[in-house]
Amino acid sequence: MIIGVPKEIKNNENRVALTPAGAFELVKRGHTVYVQNSAGMGSGFQDSDYIEVGAKMLPDIESTYEIAEMIMKVKEPIESEYDLVKKDQLLFTYFHFASHRPLTEAMIKSEAVCLAYETVELADRSLPLLIPMSEVAGRMAIQQGAKFLEKPVKGRGVLLGGVPGVPPGKVLVLGGGIVGTQAAKMAAGLGAQVTILDINLNRLRYLADVMPANVTTLYSNEFNIRRLIKNHDLIVGAVLIPGAKAPKLISRPMLKEMRAGTVLVDVAVDQGGCIETCKPTTHEDPTFIIDDVVHYCVANMPGAVPYTSTIALTNATLPYAVQLADKGWQKACRENNPLKLGLNVIKGDVVYKGVADAFDMDYFDVDDYIGH
Repeated sequence: MIIGVPKEIKNNENRVALTPAGAFELVKRGHTVYVQNSAGMGSGFQDSDYIEVGAKMLPDIESTYEIAEMIMKVKEPIESEYDLVKKDQLLFTYFHFASHRPLTEAMIKSEAVCLAYETVELADRSLPLLIPMSEVAGRMAIQQGAKFLEKPVKGRGVLLGGVPGVPPGKVLVLGGGIVGTQAAKMAAGLGAQVTILDINLNRLRYLADVMPANVTTLYSNEFNIRRLIKNHDLIVGAVLIPGAKAPKLISRPMLKEMRAGTVLVDVAVDQGGCIETCKPTTHEDPTFIIDDVVHYCVANMPGAVPYTSTIALTNATLPYAVQLADKGWQKACRENNPLKLGLNVIKGDVVYKGVADAFDMDYFDVDDYIGH
């Protein structure tokens, strides 16, 4: 198969979809890998690193899309890329369709095959291609939240860990999945007083067992959220419903109940956000303030630590990319149910229910496209 790796062009997105090690594995198996010039530079990989393992370099994004049967990316195509996507081309990347209708409509129009990292799902309901970036984003949520709690950037002026004689800051984490767990772990490590909420009692039991003593677990409901937001310094939105829009747990009127300088970090912003007032921001301009509450809603948080993120992502995606390249997308998805669940849009039709429901679009059975 001919695989193309374009350079990411989303604002401050320095990750690349494939490391030289990943390219080596695909070339070794007889596939042709084309990488756009300087695609890996932001992650610390030189063009020469790719050439050494047998990949071929292309001068621009247009030629990369033009030649490839499968495009491997990190982030969804942005508007300037829509017309580059070809009919029947396989795109393997993060899409987060349910939060962005124009992207969904553009990919339907392209008649390409869109396989989304974030909806590849194992039998235990875990999301293997989302986990590594969720781990990065969860840890970064605390790193960034701690920074924006500083007074010069309009935060409350609180040091999360406190100092002797001064109580630590309070961190509220909404959601006990991968992002929430990593956020709670990081915040606890800094010495903060942490409360983590979830609606899954089994998950709360597990977290209560493994978390340090400065982490409290609590069942998530509106009453508890309203009570806790009044005295917590940093609030992390870490709620995910695979492939669908995130539920809104904090409404606009609830901001009035928070103290001035409270920081909100909505990691769910890729899926529409779980805080009503959040809208996607960039690393260049990461925050905005509503009712004296600081909002940090960067949609590609792991892009700020691209060396770590790129290696972690390739570690997870490569086994699936190898199957797609070796067998073709139809056979690979027929034989691998988790990979089949990654299919969102096929040749103009929406085949993932969460996306169809988000926009009230027609939903088609994926088995009709891959065979039984």
